[in-house]
This record gives sequence, C-alpha cells and structure tokens, in this order.
Amino acid sequence: MFTFLIAIALLIIGYYTYGKLIERIFGVKEARQTPAYSMKDGVDYIPMGTNRNSLIQLLNIAGVGPIFGPIMGALYGPVAFIWIVAGAIFAGAVHDYLTGMISIRNKGAHLPQLAGKFLGTGMKHIVNAVAVLLLLLVGTVFVTAPAGLLFSLMDGVIALGIITGAIFIYYIVATLLPVDKIIGRIYPILGALLLISAIGVGGMLIITGAPIPELTLQNMHPTGAAIFPLLMITIACGAISGFHATQSPIISRTLQNERNGRKVFYGMMIVEGIIAMIWAAAAMSLFYGQDLSELIATGGAGLVVSEVAFTLLGAIGGTLAVLGVIVLPITSGDTAFRSARMIIAEYINLPQIKILSRLWIAVPLFVISFILTNMDFTLLWRYFGVTNAAISAIALFVGAMYLAIQYKFHWVATIPATFMTMVALTFIFNAPIGFGLPMTTSYVAAAIGTVIILALFAYKLKLNRAEAEFKIDADEKKAA
Repeated sequence: MFTFLIAIALLIIGYYTYGKLIERIFGVKEARQTPAYSMKDGVDYIPMGTNRNSLIQLLNIAGVGPIFGPIMGALYGPVAFIWIVAGAIFAGAVHDYLTGMISIRNKGAHLPQLAGKFLGTGMKHIVNAVAVLLLLLVGTVFVTAPAGLLFSLMDGVIALGIITGAIFIYYIVATLLPVDKIIGRIYPILGALLLISAIGVGGMLIITGAPIPELTLQNMHPTGAAIFPLLMITIACGAISGFHATQSPIISRTLQNERNGRKVFYGMMIVEGIIAMIWAAAAMSLFYGQDLSELIATGGAGLVVSEVAFTLLGAIGGTLAVLGVIVLPITSGDTAFRSARMIIAEYINLPQIKILSRLWIAVPLFVISFILTNMDFTLLWRYFGVTNAAISAIALFVGAMYLAIQYKFHWVATIPATFMTMVALTFIFNAPIGFGLPMTTSYVAAAIGTVIILALFAYKLKLNRAEAEFKIDADEKKAA
C-alpha cells in the first residue's frame, strides 16, 4: 500500500506548502474586520470559533461526494489516486480558499454576486441560475442517498418514504433557523462521528495489510470508460467541486479573522481529499475490478459502503461507520438549501432577518426538490457532476480575475480553471445527456470552446484593469 500511504502524505504536505503559497499570494489582512462582525445580524452573519467553523465547513462541502464518487472512481484503478491528490492540492483547495476569502472581502457575497462583479453582469445571471440548479440537485441527491442508507441499515423496519420525509423536515428547520441554532451546535458532534468513521476504515486497511493496488496509469474500468473527462466528473468532491463555492460563503459570514481562512477553506478540502483516498482504497482493495462493478450495479455505491464498513469494522464499528457516511449527505443537504435561499435572497435583494421572508424562498425550493426525488439517482448524479464541474471552472475564473486585477500570480487559479473548463465542455459534447458526439470530436470542440473562453477572460481582464486604474487615478486627483 505504498501508493496509498504516499498519497495521504502528499495531501498533508500540500496543506503546509502549497496552501501557504496560496495564502501568501492572496495576502491576508489580520487587522481587517470580517463580515461576521461588520454585518452581524443574528441569522447568517454570526462570529464563530475556528474549530467550529472548520468542522461545519467540512460537513458542508463533503456530502456523499468524497465517498460515493471515489467508490465509483475506483473502477478506473489506482489512476484515481493521482486525480484525488493533484486535484485536491492544486485545484480543489485553491478553489475553496479563493472563493471563501474573496467572499469575505465582499461582505460575504455568494458566487453569483462575485461572478457579476469580476466576470460581468451577464455572468451574474447565468451563475445564479446554474448555482440554484446545482444546489437543488445536491439537496435532492443528499436526501435520497442517506434515506436509502438508513433504510438498509434498519432492514426496512421504517418505510423509505417516512425516512425521506423526516430528512426533509430537518432540512426545512435547518434552512430557516439562524446558523448557530442547529448547524453551529450539532455539526461539531457530527463532524467527530464522520472523522472517527473515516479513521476507522483507513486504520483497518493499514492494520489488516489490505492489498491496495499500487500506482499504474492503466485504465482498468470494466467498460473502458474514458479517464478524461469521466474520472474528473465521477470523483468531484474528493478533488474539486463547484458545490463548495456555494458553501464557503456560509462560513465567510462567520469567520472571525482572515488568518483562519487557510485552515477552514484550504485545510478542510485536504481533509476531504484524505477521506476520498480512504474510500477509493477500500473499494479497490476489497472489491477490485469486476466484483466492484457488479456490486455497484446491484446496489449502487451505498451497498459498497455497507460492505466495506461491516467487513473491516464488524457489526458495531460498521454501524458507526455507516452512520458517519449518512451524516455527510444530510449535513451538506441542509446547507445546500440554505445556500440556495441566501443566493436567491441576494439576487432579488430580499433581507432574511424575518422568518416569513425566508419561508417565501424556502418553500418553493423544497417542493421542487421533492418532485425531483422521483428521478433516477444515476441520472441525477450525472446532471450534478457536469453542473458541478462547470461551476468549479467559473469559481476558479473569479479567483483568477481577482488576483490578476491586482497583478498577483493568477496562474494558480487560471490553470485549474482552464482544465476544469475542458473537462466540463468535453463531457457536455460527448455524454448522451449532452450532444452525444464521438470522443475525438468532443476533445476538439472542447479545446476550441476553452480557447474562446480564455480569450474572453483576457479581454475582460484588460477592461477590469483599465477600470481599476481609472478609479485609482480619479481618487488620487480627488485627494489632490
């Protein structure tokens, strides 16, 4: 298991090296007052401690992505380890850090507002629609997945519909109440359960000397599915996820100091990468190749979770591990709906201090989500995957623009933004839910589209720099 252990080590080293580099490039200002204090409202803007914020951020961004995604990605073989490590360090953690910190610098604004400010008004409207769609898909996926796991864990004693309804009720309450009433109180406890389950599975892999495959670039997927872009779409939250850009602003409104940003935003993405590594390794080790494919076909990634947990940890430990996995989607689903409420409220400029104002937005969201629960889970996951990739590219371009306007080293964001643009476009051109073109044609079309988007980015950067210089010049003349 040398590949597995080295990959875990690289993720930790990445936090202390590349994470510090990103922090230095961004330039934190410890003396600057954060929105948690300057805009404190007792609902969404509330100062909370760093450890508390870190666990909430981890649970917000994790979902079933770093578990279900890596399990399905394990079908490709150890090449999945490369994507998790490189994606988390150089793309995902950069993405999360920049969106969170730029949000802090802009009064806790969500991604649509940031896209409008840095990429143009038209992008604000596009990103608003896509972000709300993504959050609805996430919320729906994160209702059906934990409901199915709970239903299996209890051997069908309680009807699936009742479990689904109970999760929806919790989501409604968590979405409407102030962030510190439910989310701020129970998330640290649930976060501990999540970490214990991940450590338990990972620890038993090491203790039992599980035969985790060593590194190879060979594509081992039973159906021969292309590594690029399908692996990047499949393993999203464990490497990079646009969904995170909708979650980081929740914590940007509760962070006490900018210096805490690296631990909360960059660090928790690295932790998510480690969780993804553990579950990908467990799936490869216990159910390698065709066995894993058949298991997923029979009961989905949820069945693999149960088999891994009970095989490695026994009845009691396995139950706790499965509960830890169930915690993930539930604690991302509630904040997905919360983010959707906040994004729509920002877009229509509706203050959220009064609970009736929150209800006007939240109720229609839950009605639509309930209707979506009738869709096939696999189809939902595909739509979630491509929307997720597109949002991640947009969020990285926002970060790149923010740095580039100030003549800072923007390539740390521009390069992964370009890569994720290519991923999203290739999938859209090739997938049956997209244009269904041959893969070679899709590569060419995606490359052309990526070049056009980069040209538009360069043009917008030129305009933004000119506007910034004009403003500085006007301010200096006024001062004189």
